[in-house]
Amino acid sequence: MPHDHGHHHHHHIPAEGGDSRLIMAVGVNILLTVAQIIAGLFSGSLALIADAVHNLSDAISLVLALAARKIARRPADAAMTFGYGRAEVVAALINYTTLVTVSVWLAVEGVSRLISPQPVEGWTVVIVAAIALVIDTITALLTMRMAKDSVNIRAAFLHNVADALGSVAVIVAGTLILLYDWRLIDPIVTLGIAAYILWHAGSEIMPVIRILMLGSPASPSAEEVIKDLRGIPGVLDVHHMHLWHMQEHETSLEAHIVQKDGTGDKVRQSVKTLLAERFHIHHSVIEIEPEAQACQNAPAIGH
Repeated sequence: MPHDHGHHHHHHIPAEGGDSRLIMAVGVNILLTVAQIIAGLFSGSLALIADAVHNLSDAISLVLALAARKIARRPADAAMTFGYGRAEVVAALINYTTLVTVSVWLAVEGVSRLISPQPVEGWTVVIVAAIALVIDTITALLTMRMAKDSVNIRAAFLHNVADALGSVAVIVAGTLILLYDWRLIDPIVTLGIAAYILWHAGSEIMPVIRILMLGSPASPSAEEVIKDLRGIPGVLDVHHMHLWHMQEHETSLEAHIVQKDGTGDKVRQSVKTLLAERFHIHHSVIEIEPEAQACQNAPAIGH
């Protein structure tokens, strides 16, 4: 049975121009982490230490994102015949998993402080958190542009956005401590930061897992592609179809096409044209089956 490989690749290769911005973001986050830990220990603020730990995870996430970008640029070879593009997806999974872990740790510590409140030095908390807010905002701006096109950078970007909002919450907590000596606000804010991080990480991690599990893209759906392929003149059936993300910005398809006798090579070309123009699928493996040799009782999707 003849088959055909469509190899019109449109790889999304990360540009090297953004690396310098990531390196700058790593540097300022490490300096901020050290300053926040020292200030948190001095002031007795759990929220400030929590923000410092999250800042450290920001720095680590940015290092990981930078390394993944460099690996993703490597061309396909004998060891990785599909290329290294999924390195960025793996990095995103690690970063989101780290965010979930950090949020759980913060929640545990916050509950502990609710049970046993500790004294907090309000002025130190407010000043250091204000500095952190400025740095977190700068870091987020450095990565915001790249985050639109990369799940890897988006994970690192969300680290920084969550941290910036966390700094705002810490400033509010420190202010309330100064004004009303309300010590419970520190663990309450910590729990709020934990909940926010967990919500964001939870919503973003599933698309990453879907890519790694060879899941089909959200659009187009497998059913939609099959329906349109079956509508091509000369196509009698479509089965054994697989639709998946090779990497974040590249969708691939393989399928068996049963063609009507006497249609020659027109069906193959029509299938390729439809996949490219309607669904932007430029990497396809199509196996053409004559009517008499078609697979029997084959499922439309999968094997």
